[in-house]
Amino acid sequence: MDNLTLGIQAAAALLTLCGIAYGLIALLSARAFERASSAKENSGFAPAVSILKPVRGVDARMYAGLVSHCLQEYAGEVELLFGVSSLEDPAVALIARLRVEYPKMDIRLVECPLVLGANGKASNLAQMVPHARFEHLVVNDSDIRVSPRYLRRVMAPFVAHTTGLVTAPYIGRAGGGLWSRLEALGISTDFMVGVLTARRLEGGIRFGLGSTLATTKSALASIGGFDVLAPLLADDYELGARLCAAGYRVELVHEVVQTAVPRYSLRGFCEHQLRWARGTRDSRRAGYLGLGVTYMVPWALAAVLASGFALWSLSLLSLALLVRVAVALMVGVGVLEDEQVLHDVLLLPLRDCLGLFFWAWSFAGDEVVWRGERFRLRDGELQRVGDNRFQRTEE
Repeated sequence: MDNLTLGIQAAAALLTLCGIAYGLIALLSARAFERASSAKENSGFAPAVSILKPVRGVDARMYAGLVSHCLQEYAGEVELLFGVSSLEDPAVALIARLRVEYPKMDIRLVECPLVLGANGKASNLAQMVPHARFEHLVVNDSDIRVSPRYLRRVMAPFVAHTTGLVTAPYIGRAGGGLWSRLEALGISTDFMVGVLTARRLEGGIRFGLGSTLATTKSALASIGGFDVLAPLLADDYELGARLCAAGYRVELVHEVVQTAVPRYSLRGFCEHQLRWARGTRDSRRAGYLGLGVTYMVPWALAAVLASGFALWSLSLLSLALLVRVAVALMVGVGVLEDEQVLHDVLLLPLRDCLGLFFWAWSFAGDEVVWRGERFRLRDGELQRVGDNRFQRTEE
């Protein structure tokens, strides 16, 4: 056996062991989050809330998500604002239907004609905030579906005046097809695992998740509002990071919401995964560099192949699979209550191999595709390929 083969075996084995160690930390992180969440009780704090939802177009699951915001068991006053770039948008008819079916709900439509940056969501939000009547704001995407206790849980941390942002975990509801199932599986067993682990290792969370961004007008004004986020790809991450830098706390509440994962083509899946990967890379450079070692199963498979299926490598693979499944079940099923994980658990090795592939590929360039348009990332900012001006795109 030559030195190169021995070196590959040793490197793969070491990376697998690092991944297993990460998995064990992730298990402890999930348990710590569960304990912290169960120890907190709702104080009854229920300020008036403006829910801001930028929308563009419609999809099959969107209306159910909108309805869920009208069925809140919440003591405070609530208004629901929708932001559209044009009154010709198909979503306008859906909002009109919502008004008819829920006449007691304060529902308003805000036209947002200005293009303040490449990030259409942040651009619309900047134009919506002046129309919000209340100090407390909740932002989430148009396809987000919530439980009746959502506002009660999300608003509770604002009883402390140091809270600047509240965010929430989420799961993806697959729209059908292998690629959609793989993305949903990755959200529950990879992405959210990383969020909980970062929370434990960093002594708290310092970023936001686009599934829920609850803040106040005062905190938002301290960082320049949504206007400063309009050129950026990862507006949710940056909102939390900038509020932390301004001295506010970011809280992750145990209130899981759902997002719709569309039926992807292979190309669409690859473009979305690469956009996610490169956006994370630009937001958390140091942490993202270490993300590669978390993929314990692909590294264990590499050790098996390099060693010619030696007994020690098969034992290492068995241990990696055991830890990986334990993490998936603990976080995906235990914390997030995502039953899809049980159905798709056999896809974990494929999901992790693809995750490692996209992690490596993300370092090969700076281009991302968003809503069919191609952009180049420059320190987190979006620039349209072939144009020096920032152009608008949508989530």
